[in-house]
Amino acid sequence: MSPPATQTTPRGGAAALSKERCAELLAEARARTLQLIDGVSEEDLDRVHDPLMSPLVWDLGHIAAFEDLWLCQRAGGLEPLHEDLAIVYDASETPRVDRGDLPYLRHAGALDYMAEVRDRALGVLERVDFDDPSDRLNHRAFVWQMLMQHEHQHNDTMLQTLMLAEKGTYAPRRREAPGDGAEARPGEMVRIDAGPFLMGADLSGEFTYDNERPLHEVDVPAFDIDVLPVTNGQFAEFMADGGYARRSNWSPEGWAWREAEGVTRPFYWTADGMERSFERLAEVDPSLPVMYVSWHEAQAFARWAGRRLPTEAEWEKAASWDPDGGRKLWFPWGDSDPTPDVANLDQLAFGPAPAGAFPAGASPYGVFGMIGDAWEWTSTSFGGYPGFEAFPYPQYSEVFFGNEYRVLRGGSWATRPLVIRNTFRNWDFPGRRQIHCGFRCARDS
Repeated sequence: MSPPATQTTPRGGAAALSKERCAELLAEARARTLQLIDGVSEEDLDRVHDPLMSPLVWDLGHIAAFEDLWLCQRAGGLEPLHEDLAIVYDASETPRVDRGDLPYLRHAGALDYMAEVRDRALGVLERVDFDDPSDRLNHRAFVWQMLMQHEHQHNDTMLQTLMLAEKGTYAPRRREAPGDGAEARPGEMVRIDAGPFLMGADLSGEFTYDNERPLHEVDVPAFDIDVLPVTNGQFAEFMADGGYARRSNWSPEGWAWREAEGVTRPFYWTADGMERSFERLAEVDPSLPVMYVSWHEAQAFARWAGRRLPTEAEWEKAASWDPDGGRKLWFPWGDSDPTPDVANLDQLAFGPAPAGAFPAGASPYGVFGMIGDAWEWTSTSFGGYPGFEAFPYPQYSEVFFGNEYRVLRGGSWATRPLVIRNTFRNWDFPGRRQIHCGFRCARDS
């Protein structure tokens, strides 16, 4: 088979981003941040709801400090607004478990800090040049898009915190989850033929993080992949068949984790067949993607089913490659922005839709739900692609490279549309379950 053609014309959104549009997107990101915590008491904003997570009001101050660092100081050449807060809000210097003891700003102070920084940033925006290629931060609004996506990503983290909080702490106003339903059934698989494809991204189009780059060719052997993510109903069958108790389903590391944690079911499931979501408690819905399971649990299910987790390259090929056109797509459905008829994103449903609910969002291979609803675990450890260059700072990606973390793909219901794309890479420890995560299976073909 001949190698794939080079990527076709990029979407070009970053190059076309005007300053006016940039200001609108920054304002929209801030409005969503404040909307998500509307109704949460100041006491609950300040509380450490779980040692895994920061106090919510710390996140607010961190969002402001990060904006001041990158837009005002690095992109605009200004002095720090509050130099004494730099260490308090430095995520790489302050582990989450310690943040509750830091002298961070409380609610009113954090909101004032956010507003002060935004005023400074908008002043910088008026004078920077998006068309100067020698200014790597400002060229094509790179750092400005990074800031928007950073705030969106913290929204996801804040929703994790609110899920972990005691029942009733947060009672969101939910919109109805969109979606029509597909004819595919749980457990069905589709074959992906062997051959090369283009993995990753380049800098010629919209903003991408350094760990998504560079674009490079990967030759993937033939494999089969689940058409749908694994559902609650399928996972319940695994449990009923002694899936948690049978050591042969688990890797040595997974079994040690299961025993140490005493895990017998997904994170928010109860012993009597219910599932909690924020303030609600309802019967487990068998049609929904199973969520809040660790990499170890996903791997154990796959072994029980006679399958395995897909590699990161397999996942991206199934999501992004158009075999007929010999080109790479930005999203499974093509290059157009996400809409409610192709994926369940943007947070406000506050939960997943039934697996396969978005046939219009299928990839060219006929794989459903690869964007939205639930992050999907892959078998791959997090690392840099060949030719990786850390930019604009190594603490975003490079410091996490190694065998400790596993890659997740595809976003979730809690992901903002601006953040997600076929190349976006998330990562976490294999024992973590608080992220909005699920999985699908693969097998050698």
